[in-house]
Amino acid sequence: MSQLVPPHGGGELKPRLVPAVERAEELKRAASLKKVPMTSRETSDVIMLAMGAYTPLDGFMGKADWEGVCAHMKMTNGLFWPIPITLSTTKALADSIGAEEEVALVDEDSGTIMAVMTVTEKYTIDRAFECQHIYRTTDSKHPGVQKVMGQGEVNLAGAISCLSEGEYPEKYKDLYLRPAESRAVFAQKGWSKVAAFQTRNPMHRSHEHLAKIAVEVTDGVFIHQVLGKLKEGDIPAEVRTKAIGAMIDHYFVPGTVIQAGYPIEMRYAGPREALIHAVIRQNFGCSHLIVGRDHAGVGDYYGPFDAQHIFDTLWPGALITQPLKIDITFYCRKCYGMATAKTCPHGKEDQVNISGTKQRDMLSKGEPIPPEFSRPEVVKILQDYYQGLK
Repeated sequence: MSQLVPPHGGGELKPRLVPAVERAEELKRAASLKKVPMTSRETSDVIMLAMGAYTPLDGFMGKADWEGVCAHMKMTNGLFWPIPITLSTTKALADSIGAEEEVALVDEDSGTIMAVMTVTEKYTIDRAFECQHIYRTTDSKHPGVQKVMGQGEVNLAGAISCLSEGEYPEKYKDLYLRPAESRAVFAQKGWSKVAAFQTRNPMHRSHEHLAKIAVEVTDGVFIHQVLGKLKEGDIPAEVRTKAIGAMIDHYFVPGTVIQAGYPIEMRYAGPREALIHAVIRQNFGCSHLIVGRDHAGVGDYYGPFDAQHIFDTLWPGALITQPLKIDITFYCRKCYGMATAKTCPHGKEDQVNISGTKQRDMLSKGEPIPPEFSRPEVVKILQDYYQGLK
């Protein structure tokens, strides 16, 4: 019997990917169906459903589930779910789709047929209501709000059968682990307590310190990075992967860390996104999610520890995977090492505060990165990347 946490909902993983032997025939059939174009976020959600990362969901949400998730983080069946998974389209296209009609879901960027969906419901939403609950703002400068406000007029609901995972399995061969695969790796290693570290950035010294704290209290750390679409200025996954690999090779005990990636597109929803990250990591087999400062935040929309506090508002049994809450980390010149306010007695004048934003700014200006900030092996990879942009 596996000692890993069970998938969300207490059952088994529910991947929606059609078996490989059936895909060619299904794709041929899907080509004759009405086409519904999807944004990059919707395509990402289809692939997350395909791999079972959104277990136990079987497709895109109907109106009652959308409303319950927005207002109460709860679906109509009582299942905890913190962020709506929805598909939108134009009113004209929605009006042309009949009850229980099958449609082909197409990635609008590549034109690839990604899935077949049986449409069980069509509905409109209050976009401001969604934004206020999920993002805590309706400010159009927020990238998540922009996405919601730019959606089509009508949402389509229904179960999907996925026919493609896009470029991810081929492009990220060594990184792309599905939940069933990560669980198999953890079991093979004899891990039962696994801490996930979510990242969309190369890891600097603060990130490294967070991961090492987690290594001390669990069997191992799953450095799980975003492979989906990012905002402008973020460092591409290929560069980030190489940089994180260099840090693991030089500064972690072999066998204590696994690096992998998954195809989610960031929503930058701060506290709510921390919760969906925990749900996803439960499906991947992780018992804990490292939640540090400003998890999945953007700008000044959320307080530095809002993503930690939101876990305290959940009802018993909502979520099995728990947050590993860690204070702000910094380099202390008097301690000669990384520390937090709980472990360092010295003043702010001795602290070097480290942030990904500041590091990206220094790199883009060609400024030297101090060793207190980031490891030299990591810095070299990032400097080469930024040199190539000029």
